[in-house]
Amino acid sequence: MEFLKLILVLLHFIGAAALVGGWLSNFKTPTVTNWQFYGAIIQLVTGLLLVGLIEMGDGQLNHVKIGVKLVLAIGVFVAALIGWRKARAGQEVSTGLAHGTGGTALIAMAVAMLWR
Repeated sequence: MEFLKLILVLLHFIGAAALVGGWLSNFKTPTVTNWQFYGAIIQLVTGLLLVGLIEMGDGQLNHVKIGVKLVLAIGVFVAALIGWRKARAGQEVSTGLAHGTGGTALIAMAVAMLWR
């Protein structure tokens, strides 16, 4: 079970890297990339799976923190989905939407690391 948890944490970090890395690489010309969209999916799915693993075991879980993280993850996913669809359709992705995707992902990472 520990090995599965470590694999999920690794995938969770990869999703975070795709989100924030895609945001920073396009900072001057903001858009939502395919990698950001896939990173948002990876973040949401692996986060839910990690919570499920912790709930199945005997680990302690801060439900308020997880609730805040879930709201942020859903916000990132929705912003990434809207921006990704606009970019695929050839429409301009607004600066606020592009920065909202990456910035909210960065805030979610800060919540995860700083809230103990």
